[in-house]
Amino acid sequence: MNQIHPLAVVDPEAKLGDGNIIGPFCVIDKNVIIGDNNKFLNSVTIHYGARIGNGNEFFPGASISTKPQDLKFKGEDTTCEIGDNNSIRENVTISRGTASKGKTVIGNGNLLMENMHVAHDCVIGNGCIIGNSTKFAGEVIVDDYAIISATCLFHQFCHVGSYIMFQGGTRTSQDIPPYVIAGKEPVRYAGVNLIGLRRRGFPNDVIDAIHNAYRIIYSHGVIKDGVAEARAVYPNVKEVEYICSFIENSKRGVIR
Repeated sequence: MNQIHPLAVVDPEAKLGDGNIIGPFCVIDKNVIIGDNNKFLNSVTIHYGARIGNGNEFFPGASISTKPQDLKFKGEDTTCEIGDNNSIRENVTISRGTASKGKTVIGNGNLLMENMHVAHDCVIGNGCIIGNSTKFAGEVIVDDYAIISATCLFHQFCHVGSYIMFQGGTRTSQDIPPYVIAGKEPVRYAGVNLIGLRRRGFPNDVIDAIHNAYRIIYSHGVIKDGVAEARAVYPNVKEVEYICSFIENSKRGVIR
């Protein structure tokens, strides 16, 4: 059974699972699908097109599946999809998709801290931590287990790799390859995220391979030559292949 506060407004066309708690002054629009055991604290707004999984917690002022802040948006039928067990803190805003991709996606087990913004058609993976007041422009992709500090800015179409640590107050218009620490002004490579990798249980030999791969890649004036050498030195290390493929597929170029 769902617990819906008498001061909440739930559109009769919204579809709710079981065990949800909806606090006072929450508003849930039509064309919304919500799974089980979610908790909506007071003053949460779930707009048209939201698709929410199970076990999420939404804090006061969160506004989910908002109309995209994109002048090309013409009211097309798009969605904002949120997985399971996310913590979405106060005043977080997440826009739904546009005709470009049709949906904005938040995976599982993420912590989105107070006042951060996820724009239209972004894709956030699993287990990410996004700091207070950080802003993602449209169509940013963040891979799993990225840690992004507070008040960071990401240009549209940027790609952020897994297991990175991004310094607070930093902005980027380039891609952030996996396993690194990135920061300073202008943003640049500041080493491998050794502490983060050890905490996540990466073996020492894999960490050494990642570290040496970046030494090889960044020692070349032409980055594709460094990628070719790193791949040749570590042909059977999937983490190095991920780094190489990430750089090869980068549309905005990677930080150096």
